[in-house]
Amino acid sequence: MSNSEYILNCDGISKAFGGTQALKDVQLHVKPGEVHALLGENGAGKSTLMKCVIGLIKQDSGTMEFEGKPYQVNGPIDALNSGISMIHQELNPEPYLTVAESIFLKRENTRGILLDKKAQNKRCQEVLDKFDVSYNATTKMKELTLAQVQMVEIIKAVSCDSRLIIMDEPTSSLDSTETEQLFEVIRDLKSKGVAIIYISHRMEEIFEICDRVSVFRNGTYVDTKSMEGVTRDELISMMVGRDVKSVFPKVDCKIGETVFKVENLCGDAFHDISFEVHAGEILGIAGLVGSGRSETMRAIFGLDPITSGKMYLEGKEITNKNPRSAIKKGICMVNEDRKNYGLCLLRSIRENISLPNLPARQKGLILNQKREKQECQEAAEKLTVKAASIEHNGFSLSGGNQQKVVLAKWILANPKVLILDEPTRGVDVGAKSDIHTLMCEFAAKGMAIIMISSELPEVMGMSDRILVYHEGRISGTIQRKEILDNHITQKDILAMEFAQHNKD
Repeated sequence: MSNSEYILNCDGISKAFGGTQALKDVQLHVKPGEVHALLGENGAGKSTLMKCVIGLIKQDSGTMEFEGKPYQVNGPIDALNSGISMIHQELNPEPYLTVAESIFLKRENTRGILLDKKAQNKRCQEVLDKFDVSYNATTKMKELTLAQVQMVEIIKAVSCDSRLIIMDEPTSSLDSTETEQLFEVIRDLKSKGVAIIYISHRMEEIFEICDRVSVFRNGTYVDTKSMEGVTRDELISMMVGRDVKSVFPKVDCKIGETVFKVENLCGDAFHDISFEVHAGEILGIAGLVGSGRSETMRAIFGLDPITSGKMYLEGKEITNKNPRSAIKKGICMVNEDRKNYGLCLLRSIRENISLPNLPARQKGLILNQKREKQECQEAAEKLTVKAASIEHNGFSLSGGNQQKVVLAKWILANPKVLILDEPTRGVDVGAKSDIHTLMCEFAAKGMAIIMISSELPEVMGMSDRILVYHEGRISGTIQRKEILDNHITQKDILAMEFAQHNKD
């Protein structure tokens, strides 16, 4: 029966993929003009339900209503025409399209049977100007950073004039400034009666922007609550079905000798970078997206060129012409863009985990397959990768579980230096705590860890020392003791990000 109080009604939705029950009799009811959070661990069924709503997949059972009428669509274009758009967690930009072509794909400006590029570019630029972005309508998608691609997807969804917008991890690649910009857009949409379904693992965002929250666990519906009165601990307990003592379970490890050091390192996006990281230390790196933090680590790992400066590993000067050279020396990196740089999605979980570790499991040309399978299984279990088998390919996993696979392969590698660029991007609160615990375990064994994160609570909660980046340079350093003793806040770190700029 129709319920006019809600713009979207989903009742009794079930969906199975082979032997895996992704959804079991779940419900979701969204009001017009509300921001409705959808929470749950990776694999809880959130994205699966949203794919049913936009017609990417069809539910096995259950009914849906939109604006008081029975709702059934045959694909995203049907959903868009009905008034529902979605920003997906996993970005799939066509690199050779312009920004205008990407935003208005399937909605092109035409003059008769011909494409009117001039009118389309003008229309796109008007939209881009409202968001104050640095690129223009004719910029190719391949020229954009991951954060800029994310913003294009947000602009595309908003430009459709939809009555319901689904946002699946919309801030996973955005910095604090861009996130606040998105929140202003959401508040404006809300004032116009547009409903937002907001999926995020960042609890602080849920409390800041959402009105109500529904929680899924293991493909089932748990409950719906108003954000007024509900606590963070209560939501976490609903999501994981167990107590998570701390999202940031930092353990103070013995800080040893210097393992890795850079002096006056320069590249296209960073200048005069000098720092060192010690055995047992977690070195956090904070800064806005585009500040040069990720670019520095990519260059250290051999992905991007270094124009000048020196690197030292255990006191010996080194160069890394490519990632293979870095891995061979004992420097490993988890890239923020897991899809393009972290995984072979068509390969199995086992192959992805073992790929950089094959030489250690070979005797001549013969691979010890029994050992390989056993160790990959143990690594996947340690990071609680949710999959029926480690022989399933990367495409079959949720974004968070893909991230766990990327991390799992370095459990086997046991590097001297582990660089983690956004290690918990798109990862649920339970898995986030598990990953942080693993970081402490690695540090306790003497590994030197460098962690980049756009989430300041994560940087502050897990780091022994923090480097703050601004416009390609290090603008400050903070010791963990200063955070604990002097009550350093997120605002203090943000202020430090711009300190160098003010000096200049």
